[in-house]
Amino acid sequence: MAKVALYNMEGTKTGDMEVSDAIFAAEVNKSVLHQVVVNYLANQRQGTQSTKTRTEVRGGGIKPWRQKGTGRARQGSIRAPQWTGGGVALGPKPRSYRFSVNKKIKRILRVLFQLSMLITKYLL
Repeated sequence: MAKVALYNMEGTKTGDMEVSDAIFAAEVNKSVLHQVVVNYLANQRQGTQSTKTRTEVRGGGIKPWRQKGTGRARQGSIRAPQWTGGGVALGPKPRSYRFSVNKKIKRILRVLFQLSMLITKYLL
């Protein structure tokens, strides 16, 4: 059992308290903490960014010039990505960034959370 000093809001020592080594001496699992933080931030993302592809851009239903005989490169539509005003080739589309954390990681996290709640309870 380790002894921890207790302080009040003014910063003066009010006493000592014995805490369990099984809880307070445990190492923080950085990989679990990282995975949970990344999961939380990913679940907060909206995923609503979007661009128009060549099929979604208005117009461009006819070939700009014939296939052969002009000396120019063949083109099928003025809304292709290489044209100004054309669609975006590989732009973002709405999607979900949501993923879940494994049960074992949740169990480890629960212990970390209870530890932090215990610490804040005695600090306040």
